[in-house]
This record gives sequence, C-alpha cells and structure tokens, in this order.
Amino acid sequence: RIRPFVLRRLKSDVLRELPDKIETNLVSELLPEQKKLYVAYLAELRQETVKHLRANDGYRRQRIRILAGLTRLRQLCCHPALFVEGYDGGSAKLRQLLELVEECRAAGRRMLVFSQFTAMLGLIGRELGDREVPFFYLDGHTPSAERVELCARFNAGEKDVFLVSLKAGGTGLNLTGADTVILYDLWWNPAVERQAADRAHRIGQSRDVQVVRLMAQGTVEDKIFELQRR
Repeated sequence: RIRPFVLRRLKSDVLRELPDKIETNLVSELLPEQKKLYVAYLAELRQETVKHLRANDGYRRQRIRILAGLTRLRQLCCHPALFVEGYDGGSAKLRQLLELVEECRAAGRRMLVFSQFTAMLGLIGRELGDREVPFFYLDGHTPSAERVELCARFNAGEKDVFLVSLKAGGTGLNLTGADTVILYDLWWNPAVERQAADRAHRIGQSRDVQVVRLMAQGTVEDKIFELQRR
C-alpha cells in the first residue's frame, strides 16, 4: 500500500547547522565572432532537421542528430575552439570566468569550477596557467586514490581553484574547502547541478556558499534554464 509514496526530507529540515547557499546567474552576450558562428550553425541545424523530418525519416531516428546539434550549440556558447578548427577568437564566458576568478581570489574566496566538457576545462586551465593562477584538476580519468589526495590537498588550502568535470566530480567528493561553486555550462537536469554544488555545501562547511551559473544570453542556454525551472 505504501509503495507509491516517498518520504522526502530537505537538507534545510535535517541539517539546520548548514550555512546559507546563495545562487546567482551571471549573464553574458556572445562576442561578435562567437555570435556569427552560433547563428550560422543554428541556421544549418534547423535546415538539416526540417529536411530529414520532411523526408519521413521520423523524429525518433533524428533524436540523436538533434541532440548532437544542441551539444554543438552549447559548445559554441562555452568556446568555439571546442570544435571549430583554427578558431583563434575569444569567448565571452571565458572572459567572464577569468574576471570572476580574479575577484574571488582578491576577496579570499576559494572556487570549484564545473564543466561538462573536459576540453573546456583544458582551455580554462591553460588560461589560468598563463596568468600564473595555481589550480587542481579532476576528470573521469583521474584515479580514485589520486582524487582523494587532491581533495585533501585542496581542503587543506594548498590552492584556491579546483577544475572539476561535472560528471566525474558531481558526486562523492567532499570539497568543503571551497565557498564558491561556478557552473560554467548548464546541464539539462538541475539535480546534477545541485549535486555539484553540494560538494561544497555539505556537513563540515562553515561559510556561506555562493553558487554561480554562467549563461550566454539569447542562446540555447536560455531554453535549458527555462526547462530546469519547469
């Protein structure tokens, strides 16, 4: 009789000693060179999708193609160099992130930076290296023993920035040494983002945690955010 029911406990009900979690959306506009690529690829994707649907290929057969196209649009929002060969322009989001990192370091805050794309983490890492900002890095290829060691060193205060793959580091890590969580790109399922934020907002955290989402205005990320809220 009770099988259809679930008893739900909120963290705010059972962990009342936890500090606040403050969520913020930082919106940026694509750079001109980014916008040209985005608009061109979006037009191509629409044309291809309509053509295949009219050819009676069926929506089911086209789902993978459509999802792949949406992923490309998301990558263009992050940085066109993720798949546009020879791209030497900039990225509005990356600029925004680097400014945010500088502000947080100046204020004595310590950061987790999450992205679904490991190639994007690599680009961020190179930019931080050029600016002589020390950081830790963790993705799906990081061995389990090394993950534990990296987390311990970060929590001990060795470095102020930790670049983490959303899927590899979204669960199972204790990173209460951070008080700022930056979600570089949005994910379809908001529970995945909450799990990532909970790497810092968990038992053992003594400071308020800032969760910052970076969003590209007028792009597919607006749609993803609407979907999350719904």
